[in-house]
Amino acid sequence: MNAPSKDDLPVDQRLKVTEIFHSLQGEAEASGIPTVFVRLTGCPLRCQYCDTPYAFFGGEWMHFDDVLGQVEQYSVSHVCVTGGEPLAQRNCLGMLVCLCDAGYEVSIETSGAYDIGELDQRVTRVVDIKTPGSLEVERNRLENIPLLRHTDQVKFVVCDRTDYDWACEFVKTHDLRSRCQVYFSPSYDQLAARELADWILADGVDVRLQIQLHKLLWGDKPGH
Repeated sequence: MNAPSKDDLPVDQRLKVTEIFHSLQGEAEASGIPTVFVRLTGCPLRCQYCDTPYAFFGGEWMHFDDVLGQVEQYSVSHVCVTGGEPLAQRNCLGMLVCLCDAGYEVSIETSGAYDIGELDQRVTRVVDIKTPGSLEVERNRLENIPLLRHTDQVKFVVCDRTDYDWACEFVKTHDLRSRCQVYFSPSYDQLAARELADWILADGVDVRLQIQLHKLLWGDKPGH
């Protein structure tokens, strides 16, 4: 049977989905926890280190109920909605509500280029603050900073020493440590994790080093 077209689905209950898969959460507070990932299609950013360019285009239109049906096939309590940039699709907000209502512990991974203020309060926001090395630093939506809560997390993908210094200053200027959890992550294949660890220790920076667990286990293989 052919996949439904956009016009076959209710306008407020459809999303374009690249993939739904079961893996271990590789980042932030939930790292290591079995999780179902709902990867939505589309992203207006073009970070130079992006590891999911296959999610920029294509995908399949799905009804909210069909997304929930696939998620339910896995016996897990954690669901992460990611992309691409999930908030580029307006209906993502409704899908998050459905997942929360179904009893899942829900997180969203967002670039921070979109307003997080309308997200269901039950959702944990994992916001990627873009460093200069991403080539998308101008897309940071600073209005999101006051909206962060202690259950939320921000991460900085650090490409080099310039990015590291910039990120340290950003954390200080916006008093992020009083708002939420803060993670520094070395850009895969661009900065050695040990080097970033040495900088953090030498400078006494109050952040958490994050190494992408899924990449250590499976590399850049899609669906992991």
